[in-house]
Amino acid sequence: MPRSTTSSPSQRMLRVGEQVRHALSETLQRGEIIDPLIENSVVSVSEVRMSPDLKIATAFVSPLGAKDADAVIEALNKHAKFVRGRVSGALRQMKYMPEFRFRLDTSFDNFARINDLLKSPEVARDLDSDDNKEEE
Repeated sequence: MPRSTTSSPSQRMLRVGEQVRHALSETLQRGEIIDPLIENSVVSVSEVRMSPDLKIATAFVSPLGAKDADAVIEALNKHAKFVRGRVSGALRQMKYMPEFRFRLDTSFDNFARINDLLKSPEVARDLDSDDNKEEE
């Protein structure tokens, strides 16, 4: 059966991504990475996307309480091999341990921007005019 041409992740990629996210979160929570940038901020792992062959894990993280989020991402990428070794115990069922890549999660910024747009006077005026048309 041929694979579909859509780019959506497979059920397996989603399941493994969630397992990797949990293992990664636990490792970061234990504070095993000795780096002042990482130690002085709480790092939230919002999503892990796996490559189709499950050999690359892209972790989307939000450094909370960090003055420079990009520096924290850079530090995490610098320690990616160490993280890979620390996570391996929790993911021993995997044939290959994935290579970690860390990216800044900007989804919360997008949600805030959309929320601000929805609260703007122009959108509120348009929504009110749509409600008035439905009542007529």
